[in-house]
Amino acid sequence: MASLSTAPTFTSAPHYHTSAPSTSALSYMLFFSPKKSRRKLTAVFCSAKPRRARPDYVPNRISDPLYVRVFDTTLRDGEQSPGASMTSKEKLDIARQLFKLGVDIIEAGFPAASKDDLEAVKMIAKEVGNEIDENGYVPVICGLSRCNKRDIDAAWEAVKYAKRPRIHTFIATSEIHMKHKLKKTKEEVVETARSMVSYARSLGCPDVEFSPEDAGRFVSLSLSLFNLMLE
Repeated sequence: MASLSTAPTFTSAPHYHTSAPSTSALSYMLFFSPKKSRRKLTAVFCSAKPRRARPDYVPNRISDPLYVRVFDTTLRDGEQSPGASMTSKEKLDIARQLFKLGVDIIEAGFPAASKDDLEAVKMIAKEVGNEIDENGYVPVICGLSRCNKRDIDAAWEAVKYAKRPRIHTFIATSEIHMKHKLKKTKEEVVETARSMVSYARSLGCPDVEFSPEDAGRFVSLSLSLFNLMLE
């Protein structure tokens, strides 16, 4: 078990590997000795290639086939973990850190869930969603909604203040969910999804994401919905 103290005592100065080239992307590793050991701490600097230029953000399209767009849902799905609920200030603080990490899309919450969550997402959209770094990067701020007008209205009310707002709407597509939770037929689910994505776009949101919930149980319907949404 290694231990790290806030003020470690070294037997000699740390050793640094100095052959790493000067580059904008540089990583390093710190190796700490076992607790109570008199061994030295060694810092090894690892060279890294310069970062690829981030392609211009275009909804539903990435011009660089080697670029991976990062969608982070810490502030929404992560908050569902036991004991992980956050205050609005805590969510804003985490959103700021995600911005510093360069995350492409920040799913900031579920605005229809509560007035507090709507206000938290709105605050993130206004502050973090309008921050621009020296390379012109600004994160997409996303709000989750079910496929109904009330949820979509709440999501748009929260994210519309961001430079790059997104509404993420979803509906269950497995047979068990359609029958027992939604009490809808397959045809009704398809029509609901189609109409609600269209409704989200009609509000003025240029970036709408659709997800089929529990999709793995009914893959054929989920693929059909994806094709429909792309149209």
